[in-house]
Amino acid sequence: MNSQATPRERLLDAAGELFYRDGVHVGVDALCKAAGVSKKSMYQLFRSKDELIAESLASVGPAYQQALEPGIDDGATPRERILAVFEKQDRLAANGEFFGCPFVSTAVELKNPEHPGSVVARHFKQRLTDFFLGELVAAGVDDPEAMAVQLTMTFDGASARAVVRAQALGGVGIKMAATLLDAAGVRAAELAGQAR
Repeated sequence: MNSQATPRERLLDAAGELFYRDGVHVGVDALCKAAGVSKKSMYQLFRSKDELIAESLASVGPAYQQALEPGIDDGATPRERILAVFEKQDRLAANGEFFGCPFVSTAVELKNPEHPGSVVARHFKQRLTDFFLGELVAAGVDDPEAMAVQLTMTFDGASARAVVRAQALGGVGIKMAATLLDAAGVRAAELAGQAR
């Protein structure tokens, strides 16, 4: 942990790591110990553990998204950009530190859709769906909204499988996403050229 970090930053870092690895029901004592911060300080910085759950998820969200999404203008086709998300997921799931999508994990554990952590989780899941939607619109798909939801569900299902099976995905999410894209007519560039 960064010795220059403020108590707030240390709490957010510790919470992000512990909640992802062990779940959001980690006790306040364990959080404070991992962060090197007293409980009194924690409650001065955050009104409640619920607020800490939401803020820690919001703080890890951008890095998780960045680890998955391709760059803004990487010159790839919409199909390549969508499949890149699943390829990155495949690589993340292959390392021993993958515990699924942090947003889905948090929302499932909390079970309350109105919990501040669930609200943050929904926001970030919507951003993934919106990324898929933008690429599908660019590809000219007939019903891009429905397809974006299907791709998000494929992503979430692949994440859950990696956790439940405790093994790498071996390309299964990539193949499922490719099948959906094929069915929607979003073909690889070389196949599109042959079809003309």
